Amino acid sequence: MTSDAPAAPRFRYPADGRLDAAMIEAWTRDGFLVLEEFATADACALLRARVAELVEAFDPDENKVPFSPHAQAHAAKEYFRESGDKIRFFVEEGAVAEDGGLNRPKGRAINKIGHALHDLDPVFSAFSRDARLAETAADIGLADPLLAQSMVICKQPEIGAEVDLHQDATFLHTVPVSVVGFWVALEAADRENGCLFAVPGGHRDGLRRRFHYEGDLLVMDEFDDPTWAGSDAVPLEAPEGALVLLHGLVPHRSGPNLSARSRLAYALHVVDRAARWSPDNWLRRAPGAPFRGFDG
Repeated sequence: MTSDAPAAPRFRYPADGRLDAAMIEAWTRDGFLVLEEFATADACALLRARVAELVEAFDPDENKVPFSPHAQAHAAKEYFRESGDKIRFFVEEGAVAEDGGLNRPKGRAINKIGHALHDLDPVFSAFSRDARLAETAADIGLADPLLAQSMVICKQPEIGAEVDLHQDATFLHTVPVSVVGFWVALEAADRENGCLFAVPGGHRDGLRRRFHYEGDLLVMDEFDDPTWAGSDAVPLEAPEGALVLLHGLVPHRSGPNLSARSRLAYALHVVDRAARWSPDNWLRRAPGAPFRGFDG
């Protein structure tokens, strides 16, 4: 995959959230959609400020196990396994010193915050339940959308880790596949600071991996060598405030952030109540904390 691949087509986000024919055609063809001017500068600033408040209140002694998309060492920890209905903090691999402590201020050590901001934090809940998103979800085929998971993804300057090609349905599985990622650039994301890349049309190749419980263990099943393993992915560069939609089967990745700039984003994952949620999914919530829709 090369960083000089052509940029993906992009559109201006419609004022009412309703996608036009050209947008739906691009979504159907590519499995992703870049929609600029979804969130205002003030909205992005409010969310960045809220992230700073959350991080300031975080005690690093709660969790120093790095979040690694490669080794998945975090998956053995209850701190991660029980985060489906909580707000928890995960650190970058490059932020942990040999003695187990952080090698930089905690505000520059966080990899991500997840996984129930959309339900538990009032600022992120209001942002996640923007009425326009319900219209967009309907236009891409979600009959009865439920907000399943949310994350602030920090991609810290100089140490923000690369994330390999993956499909969101690997981790949030329904039958049939229904998960869609609503990814918002809270800061500009480009090729220098680790923007998203996606394989156009890769969502038509089917599911290649499943991360799920097998008894008390979390395991990764490999179904086939992905046909997109050697394909060129296109960069989904996104200015501040842009919304990127990702089909649950579209292979996507992000590069490392070796720049001096951060790349803060908010990702909300939505599934369809009309599909069957797979009970062996890693993400579990307490009986009193079911998924809710855009209307709360």
